[in-house]
Amino acid sequence: MVKRFLLQWSTFLFILLLTLISTQNPITSSYIYELKSEASVEALSSKNPLYQEISDRKTEFEVAAADAVVDKVWKAIPGLNGLEVDETASYEKMKPGGVFDPKKLVYVQTRPKVRLDDLPPSPIFKGNPEKPMVSLMINVAWGNEFLPGMLKTLKEHDVKSTFFLDGSWVKKNPKLAKMIVEEGHEIGNHAYSHPDMKQLSNDRIREELVKTNDIIDATLGVKPHWFAPPSGSFRQDAVDIASELAMHTVMWTVDTIDWRNPPADQMALKIIEKSEAGSLVLMHPTASAEEGLEQMIVGLKEKGLHLGTVSETLSEERITGKQQQTWY
Repeated sequence: MVKRFLLQWSTFLFILLLTLISTQNPITSSYIYELKSEASVEALSSKNPLYQEISDRKTEFEVAAADAVVDKVWKAIPGLNGLEVDETASYEKMKPGGVFDPKKLVYVQTRPKVRLDDLPPSPIFKGNPEKPMVSLMINVAWGNEFLPGMLKTLKEHDVKSTFFLDGSWVKKNPKLAKMIVEEGHEIGNHAYSHPDMKQLSNDRIREELVKTNDIIDATLGVKPHWFAPPSGSFRQDAVDIASELAMHTVMWTVDTIDWRNPPADQMALKIIEKSEAGSLVLMHPTASAEEGLEQMIVGLKEKGLHLGTVSETLSEERITGKQQQTWY
């Protein structure tokens, strides 16, 4: 009798212990929460006409993600996130009014299946043409006297750019290089001695890139993710070696040709006219660039284009005024 009682009591305690463990298990708790959430959404969808309308009509407003591709002309082109409607969040936004309102739809951004890093090493000449953003690429190997004025203009217009720095320039001008970083701009690799990368051996190409990365890291505490070949001259080996060093090779879409010192207003108008969504604008610290920079920025913004760093322009993230952007 006593043995049977002890056995029953032990069994009860064992079951109780298992129950406590399972309910405290984060995986189990998450599963239970998901079941409850799915059940509540299903109940809400079946009983609430507004929620049902959101569910029925969401595909009218959703946008599929665009994969990164290698184009025959433009080479590597980054992808662009898709937009999917968050039914529950959208319902909460519309619930006070009680009627369906497309302006109150809440979206989540979804990643493309093929991303830039999935492509074989290829140069990049432009961003995704569906993303209304451009980037000012400022290659620096000389022109120190024009940098403070350009930085001042960029700051006044709240524009962040990508400065591709020559390694030997950084070594000679650490204070100016630090000033660029302190203003919040992105730093890229522009080789060490402004060579013609097409004419260098692979060992020399690697040396130019590694030496520049090392001095940028030591001086600025930054590890570049982008490489801009000096004078735009390169061969595929340079692209491959840059990729091995965790950098994408970036060219340009539109060139200011500011090193020829064109009239600043004409240069700015040309850039404004030729730039479109995804354009990468090549510049240098020159008198023309310093004088025409403000006109260029204002004109590009008036054209409906956002200005950002190379990383921002080439990222998959959409620029949208639509509600809430999160990720799957």
